[in-house]
Formats: sequence, structure tokens, C-alpha cells
Amino acid sequence: MSITIKSVDADGLGAFLGLQPGDKLLKINGRKVIDHLDYQFRIVDRQPVIEFESGGRREAVEVDKEEETDLGVTFEEMPIRKCANDCLFCFVDQNPAGMRSSLYFRDGDYRMSFLFGHYITLTNMGKNELERIVEQAMSPLYISVHATSPELRKRLLLYRKDDNLMDKLRYLTGNGIELHSQVVLCPGINDGSELRRTLGDLVILSPQLKSVAIVPVGLTGHRLGLAEIPPVTPDYARNFLKEYAALDRLYRHADGGRFVLPADEWYLLLDEPVPPLSFYEGLEMEENGVGQVRRFLDTLKSEASQFPERLENPAHITLATGVLATGIFERHVMPALKKIEGLSVTLETVPNRLLGAPVTVAGLLSGQDFISHLKGRELGQSVWVTHRILNEDKVTLDDMTLDQISEQLQVPFRIAGDSLAGLLAEVARG
Repeated sequence: MSITIKSVDADGLGAFLGLQPGDKLLKINGRKVIDHLDYQFRIVDRQPVIEFESGGRREAVEVDKEEETDLGVTFEEMPIRKCANDCLFCFVDQNPAGMRSSLYFRDGDYRMSFLFGHYITLTNMGKNELERIVEQAMSPLYISVHATSPELRKRLLLYRKDDNLMDKLRYLTGNGIELHSQVVLCPGINDGSELRRTLGDLVILSPQLKSVAIVPVGLTGHRLGLAEIPPVTPDYARNFLKEYAALDRLYRHADGGRFVLPADEWYLLLDEPVPPLSFYEGLEMEENGVGQVRRFLDTLKSEASQFPERLENPAHITLATGVLATGIFERHVMPALKKIEGLSVTLETVPNRLLGAPVTVAGLLSGQDFISHLKGRELGQSVWVTHRILNEDKVTLDDMTLDQISEQLQVPFRIAGDSLAGLLAEVARG
């Protein structure tokens, strides 16, 4: 096993050793280097023995260097490990045909969990991977649990044997690895007594297991041939939040801190206020939809007093969002913006045609969704949407760029961050 060098800094240590693009880094200090994280962990030694393959020849060189000095090389992108499961509710299986291949890939890579906060199941993790996580202190990790009952896990994850989840969690937490977890709640499947069993099993691992986020299952309009899962309705959400009050009291950290947290979507489904920021007790799980709305609202409140009273150059803009967030915009965003003289704002609620009506979050709207709903309407000078519609390549789910959408709408299609102050500053500049 090895990693392939992509480029070499002309002034770096690697160039001094004669490394070239295409060479393979094999070992450092006799230990295999299988990816970027291995390299970063091992290269800090002051006198490492570097083993590499160049031009078909294997060489080993001992070097003297400062601890912070690396080889001055970049590596080819490391392959991502595929998830070993086929979960009943996996979003990958619910995508329509004809989308880019990456949208059909199930990420089950613990390195991505460490680097980017991706949730993984641990099913495909063996002893070597667990030991490596501990050795290299890959903490925190983010774990999709869903259930702790071995039989229910086999049903949910469609994995044929007991994957010994609790043994793995005990090993990681017992060796100082911080974990955050989530349960995707499926009505009638892993709720009720099964949810209480899951929480009871997990809270024992406190304080190293920091949190359990309860997220409502997401279903698209493309479940033909898949297992039937009841949708999360407003009535179900209302009953869950009543139950949550009891779960919150029962399952706590030993110091009294909150252990179980509901995703924002439970409140938005009922058009009810989300909890105050203090409720989340500093837990960073916004990318899992926990506390994201409250952070946005608090930012809006703190910025609103600094909004301009008027715009020197009058402007008309459109804000476009998904069905789920419309109430938040109507009650909080629109009143704040309507106070600004010279600013006219239209709010548009965009249904999800690509994934289907059950999908209501703004971040999963596609370029064609916006075009289908907005084209031909009076949109003003620009349309603004959440940055969460774009991936790292700056394209939407259906591979459209902002420029392509702008061309179809005949007005600039712009991305807004979580700060309306930044949006207003750009609007004011024209």
C-alpha cells in the first residue's frame, strides 16, 4: 500500500531527495503510509526514514529535519471508502436516475468523518481501523447509530450479521475519542421503546459520547421498489416533541448537561419556535440541522440594528427558499428587511420537483427547481438563495452553475451566506 505523489515543491525536502510526480511514498519509519492522514501523522518525526518508489526502484533515506518540515509534496486524491450498508432510508437510493455518479455513492469512510464531520455507521470498521483512530487521535468522529439492538440494526441497515457497534463505541470512547451520534427516526421502526433502548445504551458512554441528535427520516418521491417507511407528519412531529421532553429529562450527562437534541426540522414541521441558543449548550452540530435555525435567527437579530435605514439606490430583490423555511422567512426575515426604505423584497417558496414534494429543505433544491418556479416572474434585480444548494464544485444537485441559472432567469442568481448583512451590502453596491 502506498500513496502517489502528484506534485513536488522545487524548494522542498522532497525535491532534495529526488522525488518526482508519479513516485510512490511507501513507508515512514517502517510504517506503511496508506493515505494523507498517515503521512501527516508520521512525517513530524525529526529523523524519519523515508521509503519510496521512483522509476521502478525502491529507496530508503534517513533525513534530519525540523518537526514542522514536511516533504513539500502533494498527493493524488485518496479514494473514499464505501459504506457497507444498504439502509432502508438511505438517501442515495432515493435519488432519481440520471444524476452525477457521486450522488449514488455511499460514504462510509471514518477519515471523512474526522476531516469533514460526515456521519458514518462503523459497520465496515475492523480492529486495525479502530486502533488507527486511537493512535492518530482522530477525534471527534460522527456516528450514525439509528438503533443499538443488533436485530433491529440488521433490519435497518440490511447488514446480515451483528456488527458489534457497542463494542466499537466502548473501545473508542474508552481510549479518549470524542463521539457525536445521530438517530434517523423512522415512524414505527426505531422509535418508542427502541429509541429509549438506544438512548439508554448510548448515555452510558457519556461524557466521551457527547450527543445524540434525533433527525426525522427524509423521504423523496423516488422510493419505487424500496421498503415502505411511514412519513414524518406534523402529528407525528408533535407527539415526538412531547416525548422528547421526557427523554431529555431521563437521558443526561452525569454533570446534568443535555445529551439528546432534536433536529430543527421537528419544530419547523409544526411552524413552532426553535429553542434558544442556550438550549444547545455549545454543541456544534449545525451541519446536522441541529441549532442551525437558531444560529441564523440570533445572527439576524444582532445584525438588524446595523441594517441601513434606507438604500441610496432603490433595489428590488427576490429571496427564494424551500417549503420548510418559509415560515421563518415570513416571521423574521421579511419584517426586518421591509423596514429598509428603498428596498423591495419578494419571497418565493420553491417546491422540489427533482426529488419530489416530500423534500422541503432549501439545501436540496436543484437548479431546475428554481428555474421551473421562478422563470417568467418579476424577480427584480437579483435572486438570492442559500449557499447550501451548492457542492464543493459550486454546482447544484443537477450540475447547474449559478451563471447557467442566471441565464435562464435573465437576472443574477446569487448565493447568500447565513448573514443578511453581507447580502444587503452587496445589494447596496449594486
